[in-house]
Amino acid sequence: MRLTDVASAQTLLRLVQSVPSPKAEPIKLWLAKVGYERMQEMADPALSMDRARQTWQQHGRSDKWIQQRMTGQETCNKLTDFWREHDIKEGQEFAILTNIIHQEWSGVSVKTHKEIKGLKSHNLRDHMSEAELIFTALAELSTRQIAETTDATGMPANQTAAKAGGGIAKRARLQLEAQTGRPVVSGENFLAPPARKSPKLPRKT
Repeated sequence: MRLTDVASAQTLLRLVQSVPSPKAEPIKLWLAKVGYERMQEMADPALSMDRARQTWQQHGRSDKWIQQRMTGQETCNKLTDFWREHDIKEGQEFAILTNIIHQEWSGVSVKTHKEIKGLKSHNLRDHMSEAELIFTALAELSTRQIAETTDATGMPANQTAAKAGGGIAKRARLQLEAQTGRPVVSGENFLAPPARKSPKLPRKT
């Protein structure tokens, strides 16, 4: 409705770097620190895994959850590596296939799953329960192995593999839910509880 100046996060950080003010110095130091850490991770990728583990520990995740999260990420990485090598474009096509797998195993889209958990810009996997992580990994592992077996190339073939792989995890989920009586997909998350507002005191008259 009106002209507005906007900028990406990258542009805003570049602007901060150019601000000649002592108040901007802490952010400049932080940018230098993050840049140095990124250079270290490029030389030794294992460092990024160690930092991720430390961050999750600081956020209160259990060692068991962290291990499952990292194992699931490795499974996901192997699948996306396969897609890259078989005519799947990063970005929209990756997102379409990921959503097909998720919809098949969980019964809800990625977007709906995030809404169930009350998430906005957060990473869904960082707020999954142990069971949700396991079934996601099973669906992605099954998808990759089916795609490798059929040498799936391009979107149509990989969409078929995604539905089949997600379907395998779906059947396992339904069996578990039948035995436990509890749904696997839940609204649980690791968000900090909202700050409680202090009650208003009556005005003195």
